[in-house]
Amino acid sequence: MDAPAQRRELRQRLAAQRRALLPPERINAAQGLRRSLEQLPEYFTDQRVAGYWASHGELPLNLVIPPLATRGQQFLLPVAGPNRQLRFAAWKPGDAVEANRYGIPEPAQRNELFEPFQLDLVLVPLLGFDRRGNRLGHGGGYYDRGFAFLNEQVRPTEPLLVGIAYAFQELPEIDEQAWDVPLDFVATERELIDCNRTGPDHPDTPEHAA
Repeated sequence: MDAPAQRRELRQRLAAQRRALLPPERINAAQGLRRSLEQLPEYFTDQRVAGYWASHGELPLNLVIPPLATRGQQFLLPVAGPNRQLRFAAWKPGDAVEANRYGIPEPAQRNELFEPFQLDLVLVPLLGFDRRGNRLGHGGGYYDRGFAFLNEQVRPTEPLLVGIAYAFQELPEIDEQAWDVPLDFVATERELIDCNRTGPDHPDTPEHAA
């Protein structure tokens, strides 16, 4: 089986496992996710925080979003444009949404669209991850294309990319592609993983811990 076929099979397996979670499991995971993000100072201070509308079994952000408004922070949802262009629009609970061509809700009111470089903190959806910050997405390429400019900068920098995942979505290793944009952190229901501290030369990585 070639590499693209292996990735497709892996995506299908992880997506099915995610969809199979029961509602109580999702609720517990949402609570754990909030505790993990509360270990990240930027979650409390960054002005523009982008996330996603959980669909197809993704870990919900319903407990993560409300505290932002009380602190005067702005929450934004992605808007998928033509040619895989990714921009973001402000949204708060209760605002109207409309489904895009993928069936994913987007803000119905888009008084202003923000480019990826205008954000401070991005909560990134994914299907799989490893502790080096490599991400297995859904295959659309929106996030890698939108945040490609980060590969030309010293990380971490703004916007900070935080992958959001269930712990079972962790993989031993994901083969890097030339266009991949690595994550700075991964937040699961169990922990906050600093991917900038788990590179191949860091003592916390498996080969150094053996």
